[in-house]
Amino acid sequence: MYKVFDAHCHIYPDKIAEKASESIGRFYNMPMRYDGRVSTLEKIGERAGVEKYLVQSVATTPHQVRSINEFISSTVNSAPERYVGFGTLHPDSPDIAGDLEHLKELGLHGVKLHPDVQDFKIDDYRCLKIYELCEKTDTPILMHCGDRRFDNSNPNRLVPIIDIYTSLTIIGAHFGVWSVWNENVEKMAGHKNFYVDTSSSFYAISKEKAREIIYTYGVDRVLFGTDYPMWDPKEEVGRLLDLGLSDEENRKILYDNAYNLLCKK
Repeated sequence: MYKVFDAHCHIYPDKIAEKASESIGRFYNMPMRYDGRVSTLEKIGERAGVEKYLVQSVATTPHQVRSINEFISSTVNSAPERYVGFGTLHPDSPDIAGDLEHLKELGLHGVKLHPDVQDFKIDDYRCLKIYELCEKTDTPILMHCGDRRFDNSNPNRLVPIIDIYTSLTIIGAHFGVWSVWNENVEKMAGHKNFYVDTSSSFYAISKEKAREIIYTYGVDRVLFGTDYPMWDPKEEVGRLLDLGLSDEENRKILYDNAYNLLCKK
């Protein structure tokens, strides 16, 4: 059995978890498999052999930023050997620098941004301060990428950012092209600062397409992720293993790449 590092998990405080998960489901018109609670994540993760989790959430308004980051930090502190935490920032905050400093003081490792949920375009001038500060402080960003319904986070917006901020590590969720998987990913491949995760992708694309995307980016650039609470980790691991990759390639995607990127600094 392979070790697993789930590099894309949304978590919420127990009192709002179910409601928050249902809200995500409505946004994507897709049913949620689970309730978004940390306890549920651990229970289902154990069945899949998950040893580490990247946990995060996003602020839909600036005033939510610090409380969300404090919740993520408290979760990480409850089991630091198991969790890596990414906080949130918002481009409309009056004090982005202060929010990032607070995030770092909390011990959080990176930042999660969701242009579609947070209602901004990746290349919007409001976001440039975030990229500048994260690049300066060596703070990676996990970025939701792709949505056929909007023009906020598609490759045409993303490529200029990874071209300009060459020392900023960006992880493009959903292979960097959620729901627009026929986009030419070669436009994003080959950038030393760009990685992708597998979350919320296997359900919608063929095995051949998944292998094509993985090999275009390069196996060393791909992290396994479930998009909890949306999918079951055991099933997602099975979908990856069903692609017919080599043992070494499976080990890299399921654990080694995320560990080397997030835990060795």
